[in-house]
Amino acid sequence: MSRGATGRSTCRGRSSACDVNDPVIGRRAFLTMIGGLLATPGVAGAQPASSARVGILGVTPSNLATREAFVRGLAQGGYTEGRNVSFEHRHAGGDVERLAELAAELVRLDVNVIFARGPAAVGTAHKATSSIPIVAVDLESDPVALGFAKSLSRPGGNVTGVFLDLPELSGKQIELLKQIIPRLSRVAVLGDPEANAAQFRATEAAARTLGVQLQMLEARTSKGLQDALESARRGRAEAVIVLSSPIVFADRARIGTLAVTKGLAAVSLFGEFAEAGGLLSYGPSLTESFRRCGVYVGKILAGAKPGDLPIERPDKFELAINLKTATTLRLTIPQLLQLRADRLVR
Repeated sequence: MSRGATGRSTCRGRSSACDVNDPVIGRRAFLTMIGGLLATPGVAGAQPASSARVGILGVTPSNLATREAFVRGLAQGGYTEGRNVSFEHRHAGGDVERLAELAAELVRLDVNVIFARGPAAVGTAHKATSSIPIVAVDLESDPVALGFAKSLSRPGGNVTGVFLDLPELSGKQIELLKQIIPRLSRVAVLGDPEANAAQFRATEAAARTLGVQLQMLEARTSKGLQDALESARRGRAEAVIVLSSPIVFADRARIGTLAVTKGLAAVSLFGEFAEAGGLLSYGPSLTESFRRCGVYVGKILAGAKPGDLPIERPDKFELAINLKTATTLRLTIPQLLQLRADRLVR
C-alpha cells in the first residue's frame, strides 16, 4: 500500500487487510462489527428479537388475584411479561357466544400457548385448534370424557392443565350444609345444564345418598342467576348450591347478597364466595390452580409437549365460613365446624 501527497490511501482492490489498516475504513469496520454483535441474540446486553406470546381466553375478565397467581407460576419457569413473554387477553364479557371468534383470533395470531379459563373457553379453544398447546383451568369438566385427553397421566393431545374431580366435592358440600341445618331436606342447585352437566350428576348422586331432595335450576347468565335464586325461594329451598363457572365467580358478591335477601344458605366451591357474602365455600384454592397453570405454560414455552404433561387435580381443599352471613340468616355454626374452617369471615 502507498500513500499520495495528501496522505489518502491509494490501495487498490480494497482488501480486508487494507481496510483494517486504513484509519477511516478501519473505524467504520469496527463500528459495523460492534453493531452487528449487539444485534445478535445471545450476546451480552442483547435483547431477544421477539418474545413468546400467550393467549388468555375466558368468558369474563381475569380476576386480579388469579391473574397474579398465573404470572407467579410463569415466573417460576423464567418467564416475565415485558422481558420474554407477552399476553394476548381475550374475554367475552360474559357472552359465551363470542368465545368462538375470540379463539379464532388467537389462532390467527399464532400464539405459542392458549391459557383457557373455564369449561366454555376450554371447549371452544379445543375446537379452534389441534396444534397450539392449550393449558386449562376447568373445575367443572371431565377431560377424558369430553375427549380433551386420552388419560390423566398421559393426555396425548394438545390439552393439559388443572381439572377437578367432582363427586366427592358435591357430597362434602351437602354434608357441610346438613351440619349447619340438621333437618335440611330441600336444596336448590344452580348451574348451566351444559357447562355444569357433570356437576349436576355428581350432586344428584350425593343427594340421594344423603336423603336430600334437589331442585335443579338453570342459570346460564348473570340475569339467570337472579331469576334462579327467586325460583329457589318460591320452591321453599332451605339452601342453595351454586355450581362453579366464570360468571358465578365474577358475580359472587351479588349472588351472596341475593341469597341472603331470599333467606338461602348458599355454598359454592370458590373460597372468595364466602368472603363476598355467601354462607360458606368448600373447594380447591383457585389461585393455586392458576399458579400451577402458569407453571405448565412455562414448561411448554421451554419445549415440553402438552400431551406429555399429566393433567393435575387440586390436592388441597379449603373451607371458608362467613359468620356475619350466618347471623343474618339466624343460623348457628357448630364450634367444631368453625375449628375445622381454614377461614372465618367476621
